[in-house]
Amino acid sequence: MRTLCANGACVAWHIVDVAFQMRGISILHTRTTAGLLAVSALTFVLSLFAPAPEAHADDPAFLSIGAGTFDWNRRKDEGAEFRMEYRSNYKIGGIFKPFVAVAGTTTGNYFAGAGVLVDLYVGKRFVITPSFAPHYYTGGNKKLDLDYPLEFRSQIEFAYRFDNRSRLGVAVSHYSNASLGKTNPGTEAATLYYSVPIDTLLGN
Repeated sequence: MRTLCANGACVAWHIVDVAFQMRGISILHTRTTAGLLAVSALTFVLSLFAPAPEAHADDPAFLSIGAGTFDWNRRKDEGAEFRMEYRSNYKIGGIFKPFVAVAGTTTGNYFAGAGVLVDLYVGKRFVITPSFAPHYYTGGNKKLDLDYPLEFRSQIEFAYRFDNRSRLGVAVSHYSNASLGKTNPGTEAATLYYSVPIDTLLGN
């Protein structure tokens, strides 16, 4: 197993690698997933060597609201998905920011989880945010059952940053149980996010 060490990121990168290679079974079973994870991994690597400019270093914690489409790739149980996330401004190793998330779909799938993300700034206005989070999963039906209560969500988000530091972004994510269940159907979601600084919500 290859481990990348930079700015104290060894442990976090190792965890991500283990999650995706668990039990020696690759979860990259579709071209969509392979592309998503490749872009996420590349962005993580780039972020390790591209510290945020001082102008961005004080970006606040965010409340992120998302809405989009669930299972758009397989279309076995396609429906709308709604998300709410708290994204902390605390940095682990100076890079990784923790976050918590809840999500639900109109077809009866529900998720709750926590993980880490990286904000990679491209100039003043654009932010690329790869993230990884284990989720508790419940729901499912005859059309689509993700087949295990533990699902790993990998995601890449591209966002525009406004003057008040709020963000409008588009994300693509993949849910997988890493073959912990009897089957690993997995699925994708596409989400439109609006992230509001917590300070703004508190009137600061």
